[in-house]
Amino acid sequence: MPDQEYEIYEGTKSIEKKRSYWDAAAGLQKVDGLTPTKYLSELAEANIKGELSYKEVEDLLYRRYENESQEDIEQRNKEADIVSARIAHILDSPGYPIQINSLKTIHRELFKDIYDHAGQFRNVNIYKKEPILNGETVKYTNYTALIDTLEYDFETEKSRSYAGLSMDQVIKRISKFTSSIWQAHPFMEGNTRTTAVFMECYLNNMGFQVDNTMFKECSQYFRNALVRANYANYSMGIIDTIEYVEKFYRNLLTEEVTPLRNRDLVLK
Repeated sequence: MPDQEYEIYEGTKSIEKKRSYWDAAAGLQKVDGLTPTKYLSELAEANIKGELSYKEVEDLLYRRYENESQEDIEQRNKEADIVSARIAHILDSPGYPIQINSLKTIHRELFKDIYDHAGQFRNVNIYKKEPILNGETVKYTNYTALIDTLEYDFETEKSRSYAGLSMDQVIKRISKFTSSIWQAHPFMEGNTRTTAVFMECYLNNMGFQVDNTMFKECSQYFRNALVRANYANYSMGIIDTIEYVEKFYRNLLTEEVTPLRNRDLVLK
């Protein structure tokens, strides 16, 4: 009896799943203050209904932004729309191996033709004033230590099995792994979006059911929770805490509905 032939994977047929991917994509853009346009919403709806492929959506967007208006440039509409389409496409595709190059690949696929440094680790040190830290910054990994730091994080994660863990244990591990990747901040821009997409692909590969309304509605909370997980000032009695990331993942992976309020993350 001959072996069955391989078939080409062209995305999920589930309208519900496809819509959740687009919802997550639009929500994650809010992390960088971006809002996808009405035109993208129309294209997304056509994709969800099976009328347009992801490639056709992106081709139409490129045509739309061949000649950007001043408003498009100021609002960063091209980035908002094209990166949203790419996030949805990646989420609706086979995942990536758990290795550093997967981060680079996802970043490159999301931001090619948007950032000159797409898919490249930064070669300078950076900081960012955080409103929830009253203008202080997280201390990101020194650029000279990025490879060593991420290799340690990925090897540590790969060396442990999830078999037999309770959901609470799973959430703690996933939260710590996410926090470690984000704290490295390996790229000049797009770190939170890249981390979120990578982690969702990872969770999907392991068979976890992801509630994408969390990324749709609480993406800024997700980022702020990662800020709090990586900031400490012991002279002022401030310790880093993973509890807010765990709250986000508890809502993402279980039926628990804990209120997620950004004001709770602001340093007093």
